[in-house]
Amino acid sequence: MKQINISPVTRIEGHAKITVQLDDSGNVSDAHFHVMEIRGFEKFLEGAAVEEAPRITPRICGICQTAHHLASVKATDQIFGLQPPETAKKLRELMLLGQYIHSHSLHFYFLGAPDLVMGPESDPALRNVVGILKEDPELAKMAIQTRKIGQEITAVVGGKPISPVTAIPGGQSKGITAEERDNLSVHAKEAVQLIEKGLEVAKPLFKRYSEEIELLGPVESYFGGLTNGGNLEFYDGPVKVIDKNGTSIHEFQAADYLDYIEEKVQPWSYLKFPFLKKIGFPDGNYRVGPLARLNIADDVPTEKASLLFGEYRDSYGIAQNTLLYHYARLIELMYAAERSVELLEDDAITGTDLRQSLKEPLMTSEEAKESSITKRGVGMIEASRGILIHDYETDGAGFITRANLIVSTGQNNLSMDIGVRETAKAMIHGEDVSEGLKNQLEMIVRAYDPCLSCATHMINGESPLAVDIYDSDGVLIKRHLL
Repeated sequence: MKQINISPVTRIEGHAKITVQLDDSGNVSDAHFHVMEIRGFEKFLEGAAVEEAPRITPRICGICQTAHHLASVKATDQIFGLQPPETAKKLRELMLLGQYIHSHSLHFYFLGAPDLVMGPESDPALRNVVGILKEDPELAKMAIQTRKIGQEITAVVGGKPISPVTAIPGGQSKGITAEERDNLSVHAKEAVQLIEKGLEVAKPLFKRYSEEIELLGPVESYFGGLTNGGNLEFYDGPVKVIDKNGTSIHEFQAADYLDYIEEKVQPWSYLKFPFLKKIGFPDGNYRVGPLARLNIADDVPTEKASLLFGEYRDSYGIAQNTLLYHYARLIELMYAAERSVELLEDDAITGTDLRQSLKEPLMTSEEAKESSITKRGVGMIEASRGILIHDYETDGAGFITRANLIVSTGQNNLSMDIGVRETAKAMIHGEDVSEGLKNQLEMIVRAYDPCLSCATHMINGESPLAVDIYDSDGVLIKRHLL
């Protein structure tokens, strides 16, 4: 048996490879998407004070940091029994929208678009951001400015452009001033205009590559996402799951996710494979992220994004085609900018009622040792790549005893694996495979915008990673398996 290796998969966050196994006739017998890195943040959190989690978890990833910050703080709200005031909720949503503007523009223009602007089989030396700069420098400048605006929103609302810090149990540690609001409003409106110009270039690409849209990454799945009365929703609400026809099969609250989602281990990847528990593996495969959210939504409640959504839904219905993640991402990018304008024009955004304070004291650490009290909080939001879950259990003193993180990329893992395998079987016949064909397999993975640093938190099975502690004489005194 011969094997074709594509390593590394390029223009994604993290480290991964694709392997394709050929039988003696040169046909594909199997193919897989492998994730080989491990981060271990679930273990890092154990023993930490739960109020520190919203400051620890943004370090999981430099792209998804705001999403982790907010999912984490929503879990801590529950553990402390706190309800953030209206202004705090709106500031948190605005911070999350900043992440969407930053992340979606970064992914489409610099990671995904080179395949569409240059062509899937173009010179790999130019099939990247350098090629975009050479092919269409104005488009590249617009993309850079759009991303910059998203980062600016995060910096002002979150206190820092990378790894924000202002979301705290019960609300926000700081608000924004009228001057900051006015400045951000100008820039958010600019983002709307920049995205409109970008769409003039991007929309024709989906007609040009209609064949690739049909062929690459074929998979039929269920879809999951937050819902808000049928409207597109990023920050709050129950999870809705639909089948391939758009029929609702589940709707549940964040705290109940373990009744509906289960994770499975496969030997070829450190990334787990979540599936719908009541349906089973692999039939319960579901997808999250832009494609899923637009399949679930009945409407996108801002003017320009709503028109784009209507065109998209008329063309594709309940979309299954993997490359349409890119189209859906652009619609969400417009929504994020327009929704930012709406929030910045709301007088409540500069309010001063920012936090519900904790009234009941926690136990001391000594008291907690003698107590069996366990508190649990589950925070769930829509990260730019899909549903993100932070689930913490603490002792009576507020120290984390267990943490479970289910990240968007993990929930798309089975679909990425299936898409790579089915495309390889359809398109590869013999070991002479062009660089362009290999890139088309990578395009399947890139469409999901995977964030692999976010997604791998525990080794599957017994861990080969250990921390050894030695005394001053070089004697091993303790070994801790990660």
